[in-house]
Amino acid sequence: MSDMHNLLEKVYQTNDLTKEEITYLLVNITHADREILYSNALKTKQTYYGDKVYLRGLIEFSNICRQDCLYCGIRASNAKVERYRLSPEEILACCEQGYQLGYRTFVLQSGEDLWYTEEILVNLLGAIRKSYPEVAITLSIGERSTDTYQSLLAAGADRFLMRHETATQELYKRLHPTMRFEDRRACLSALKQLGYQVGAGFMVGLPGQTAADLAEDLRYLKEFHPDMIGIGPFIPHSETPLGAEKGGTLEDTLALVALARLLIPDSLIPATTALGTLNSQGRELALKAGANVVMPIITPTSVRKHYALYENKICGDDHPEDCRYSIEREIQTAGFEADLGRGDSRKFVVGAMGSYQ
Repeated sequence: MSDMHNLLEKVYQTNDLTKEEITYLLVNITHADREILYSNALKTKQTYYGDKVYLRGLIEFSNICRQDCLYCGIRASNAKVERYRLSPEEILACCEQGYQLGYRTFVLQSGEDLWYTEEILVNLLGAIRKSYPEVAITLSIGERSTDTYQSLLAAGADRFLMRHETATQELYKRLHPTMRFEDRRACLSALKQLGYQVGAGFMVGLPGQTAADLAEDLRYLKEFHPDMIGIGPFIPHSETPLGAEKGGTLEDTLALVALARLLIPDSLIPATTALGTLNSQGRELALKAGANVVMPIITPTSVRKHYALYENKICGDDHPEDCRYSIEREIQTAGFEADLGRGDSRKFVVGAMGSYQ
């Protein structure tokens, strides 16, 4: 048996590889190896979650951001963005529409927009929780103080998504001129300690990123053990400093999704919109490589196109109901079952790793 086959078998059986082993795998993997990797990741997902794919209603409520990340289309320095900000009432209307469509998780995502003060967010969360007591509320609003995170949790938030972006300090520094590597990690640790279901993750194919960097990302995730892992391809945006760079590939991103499933088997892993933008079959292929979450967009169509972290994003004109039903068909065609329930982390459902009986 070759070194590659030994590694593929090891990660499947033990859910562990060293940084050096992951790097070797990423550098040397062949098409045939990828098929084995995807198959093993799918079997692992089925052990933990069966054939269920959880749907979350995504509300992108502001594209205003104080940060200036080099890859992001809504970075503060991009003067060509048409900025918008939904009022709390408009966000609640999105929640009502999403609830009527069957969603029992709302994901509230924005740039780092400090117009939404702690008080505004606490009141908003209280209103959502009062109207829809059984739903899960996920926030993805970037870096705030630990006290603010505590207040938002007390007000009704359940989950928090914040990609660590890269586990390599030098690469992080280069890509995030207004941010600090240590602050990002501190925020993620605080969220976990407070009791949130926490999501982390990274992009694949960033300029200057190496296989060793990606291996470092996976090792960080293995040790941090988040409840959700978001992995998507880097897609250049023309109005950013990285606009002329080459983007990440479908194949490389799928390999990282599959490895994340094998290394952190009880995690929830989205088949990202970015993968669907890169390839019309991207999300379906991600589901077959270990992903088990999809986030249909319920942002109002009047502003949706302005939430452009990257260009040519899919679902720009789709009405929320069309988006929901087309994604549900996509999931079923791929051989899986769409689930609109809360879809909580296994750690919060059963309190320990293991398979459903």
